[in-house]
Amino acid sequence: MKILEGFQKGVNLGGWLSQGSKEKKHLDTFILEEDIKRIKEMGCDHLRLPVDYENIEDEDGNIKEQGFNYIKTCVLWCKKYGLNVVLDLHKTPGYVFDDIENSKGFFENDALKERFLVIWDRLSSRFSEYSDMMMFEMLNEVTDFSYKDLWNDLAEKCIKVIRKNAPTVKILYGGVGYSAVNSVKYLNPPYDDNIVYNVHCYEPLIFTHQGAHWVDKMPRDFRISYPCDYDKYLELTKVVPAAVCGALKDDIEEKLRKMGKDFFISLFKEPVEYAEKYNVSLYCGEYGIIDLAEPESSLRWLKDINYAFVHYGIGRAIWSYKEMDFGIIDKHYEPIFEELIKYL
Repeated sequence: MKILEGFQKGVNLGGWLSQGSKEKKHLDTFILEEDIKRIKEMGCDHLRLPVDYENIEDEDGNIKEQGFNYIKTCVLWCKKYGLNVVLDLHKTPGYVFDDIENSKGFFENDALKERFLVIWDRLSSRFSEYSDMMMFEMLNEVTDFSYKDLWNDLAEKCIKVIRKNAPTVKILYGGVGYSAVNSVKYLNPPYDDNIVYNVHCYEPLIFTHQGAHWVDKMPRDFRISYPCDYDKYLELTKVVPAAVCGALKDDIEEKLRKMGKDFFISLFKEPVEYAEKYNVSLYCGEYGIIDLAEPESSLRWLKDINYAFVHYGIGRAIWSYKEMDFGIIDKHYEPIFEELIKYL
């Protein structure tokens, strides 16, 4: 498969310009230059920078210069320390991955879609000069599989807007089902030679999101190790239906029987083959384990998924650098941190 040079090993900066406080004190202190230096020292070659639209424009669509300044500051820090950057639009007006109810109708709303395109016109024009060190990710985690045709249509329009300002920048193109591994086959053939297919992988979700309050029907005190007995995994998926969405939506019994390295090799086989068909690189923009899981199990999971990343040459960025219930530099991971960063 075509290797995505410069974006092989990264981390997400969740909780800063996305899914975090909009207060200036938080924005000024959550991520500092020393954090970028540390990420480089961890052996990474890039970071993924999620951005919510509220940080760069107001409710009427007027530009908030402060938000663009934070992005540019981060890009310049990365340039100083030799890191590349994925600029991810994590939330757009009328659509956000974790608010399905209030996101309904986005793909049929011409005004909201036009605002989405204007945001990318602004972002791509301002950061086109850094095209050699950046990728632009059009939209984080399109949810329902039923949106696939509507999303493909909007994505092509977005690519054309970006190309007007940044003809050669790499553009990340993720699928439906929250960028599920098994949704790559629904993406359009690449628009040009600088399109990169994007997936997210938290499989099996019942392990990586154990006890997560935002997962429907997930008991807060639920805990499970990795790997775990197949029959136990299967039984628990009946308790938490959300655990079988995305990549485990189909053929769950067959997939869970391969738990371990073979599970991830099998999981990524289909998207890799689709990417190879069009000579496109494959990137995993999010993967990780909630900090409620035991560290030793988390390390085993990381080793197994990393084995598949390396085997196929898939670039990736772990979720997340700090806090957000997944922070790899937080106290929970201290006992395994030095080993953990070997398997990012």
